Amino acid sequence: MLTFAINLSYLSGAVLFVIGLRMLGSPDTARRGNILAGIGMLLAIVASAVQPLENPNNNYIWILASMGIGGTIGYVSAMKIKMTAMPQMVSIFNGLGGACAVILAFSESLPYYDQASLLNGGQLAIILSTLLIGGVSFTGSLLAFAKLEDLVRDDKITLPYHNIFNLVLLAAAVALGVVVYLQGSSGSLLLLLLFTGLSLVYGFSFVAPIGGADMPVVISLLNSFTGLSAAAAGVIYNNQLMLVGGILVGASGTILTVLMTKAMNRSLLNVLVGGFGGTSGGSKAAAGDLVAREVSLNDASIQLNYSQSVMFVPGYGLAVAQAQKVIKEVDDILEANGVEVKYAIHPVAGRMPGHMNVLLAEADVPYPKLLDLEDANAALPNTDIVVIVGANDVVNPAAETDPGSPIYGMPVLKVWEAKHVIVLKRSMKPGYAGIENPLFFHEKTRMLFGDAKDSLQKLVSELKSL
Repeated sequence: MLTFAINLSYLSGAVLFVIGLRMLGSPDTARRGNILAGIGMLLAIVASAVQPLENPNNNYIWILASMGIGGTIGYVSAMKIKMTAMPQMVSIFNGLGGACAVILAFSESLPYYDQASLLNGGQLAIILSTLLIGGVSFTGSLLAFAKLEDLVRDDKITLPYHNIFNLVLLAAAVALGVVVYLQGSSGSLLLLLLFTGLSLVYGFSFVAPIGGADMPVVISLLNSFTGLSAAAAGVIYNNQLMLVGGILVGASGTILTVLMTKAMNRSLLNVLVGGFGGTSGGSKAAAGDLVAREVSLNDASIQLNYSQSVMFVPGYGLAVAQAQKVIKEVDDILEANGVEVKYAIHPVAGRMPGHMNVLLAEADVPYPKLLDLEDANAALPNTDIVVIVGANDVVNPAAETDPGSPIYGMPVLKVWEAKHVIVLKRSMKPGYAGIENPLFFHEKTRMLFGDAKDSLQKLVSELKSL
């Protein structure tokens, strides 16, 4: 009876995972999907804890204490985290998942080395795979967090020909893994430690050369690594739900990574060898003697109020300013005056996948108003005014016109095809990728300098006074 209840709990948890993941595809159902997936995880934890009751050596005090501490930290972090720091939190959670997989795999292999028992080939292969994938996910996610927090500079952690160094390092780790596999548990524990260490070093080195504009893809890829390492750990412990959950995370993360690399006109192979995108620098062709043209708040409000269609392009600056609710207020005023309002969402806007979608959903912006890259570009030529709020690299025409730019070939939002462009920006400083943007000097563009939230609040006041 107990076995039946445990298996039923695992099956129910797996079904809830799938349903929850499916519901995450829309902001209207995402909250319920997240709750359902959480219930599935709770079932998995309870079933895993109940399953070995016949073993008197289980120390449930330690288990419950660890769960209590971890749950408290997670709850407090989730309640206090700011939307601007959400990518960093996702990176940390990815890293901790990878670290757990590494600890589980290593601890599972120690008894075999201590007692000189024999590991079968399948067990050892799974353990080595878990150590490699989990190690890359752990240190890679930590470095991604440090980059997002501006704790490290790209030029301080990269080497000349770093991509070649990464390939050599990966080859060395794989070769050492083969040696450990061939020796089995009769080999040296030191070699297993060295393999684990190389995996951790490669994770750090893998993320090191990847530039800021490419961070959303890195987070997505590392998320898939974490899922795969969790699935491998599920095989080690013969835990069906850990296996199913890990496969779901790994598969969804991989699919998202492929979609994002396609949206940026990059190859997945470039990502895997750490040769994805660039760091800082880029084209300076737009600088020269060109002068940016400013627009006053009054003129901007009049243009918006008497236009027929407006498209907002949100970026990371919107998240920094916490201006999503104010932009919705501008949206409501314009809609009340008969202006059609849409939002153009680039796949890699912000610093994690879906960053802008989450921000706008928090402000209750209707999901049908959000246009993806292709639909937005189709609508832009018929748009009266584009208002760019904190976006930079995803609206950079250098991606189409400057072969020397690190983002050349990347599909961008062609905002310059609209009739008018207003850019809300603090200064003329380049964006996160450190690339100059010729759009700021375009004849259709007018700059509205200042904090995005403050500028939008003033726009609200001007619109109400018209």
